[in-house]
Amino acid sequence: MTARLPHNQRSDARDNRARILDAARTVFVADRLDVPIREIARRAEVGPATVYRHFATKQTLLAEAFTERAHAWRSTMDDGLADPDPWRGLCQVVEKLCDLQARDLGFTAAFKSTFPRAVDFAAMRTSSLTSAAELVRRAKDTGRLRPDVTVADLTLMIMANGGIRAATPAARLAASRRFAALTIQAFRAPGQRSSEDLR
Repeated sequence: MTARLPHNQRSDARDNRARILDAARTVFVADRLDVPIREIARRAEVGPATVYRHFATKQTLLAEAFTERAHAWRSTMDDGLADPDPWRGLCQVVEKLCDLQARDLGFTAAFKSTFPRAVDFAAMRTSSLTSAAELVRRAKDTGRLRPDVTVADLTLMIMANGGIRAATPAARLAASRRFAALTIQAFRAPGQRSSEDLR
């Protein structure tokens, strides 16, 4: 019992931290900087002191919430490039990016607008586009990606997915997943089968 206590404490702290970050993203989209820490704590179902134990200031909290999302996007691109099957890697990137964006609920856009110099957004975009271009090139080499698909089409996909509106977060996520599936169908080269064995 005693031996397990430190692990349980670490697990509780990780859970609290994750809830705080999720709550901060959700509330920030609605209220921007006007949101008080106590409201974030209430949404996360923790006390304000718990929030301050993890994050010294509100801006630190929001910056960490953004950084976590940025890492998730970066990891998605890296995983796609690491897949030995480039077409499958591209399909997974399309699915995961749409999913991440649907769950984001506008937080990333709001953060960039409010803190335009918080991080080097231009460098992040350049890195993402470079990875996307390599992913597209590799997928074309398999013959399964339409030869006219470009990185600009992936950018267009993100823009369109970001415009999905739904009554609930769950409905938005479902619509985004449907959109990702349709995008993959549209990207597939003519004559290629759509069965899962190609994925």
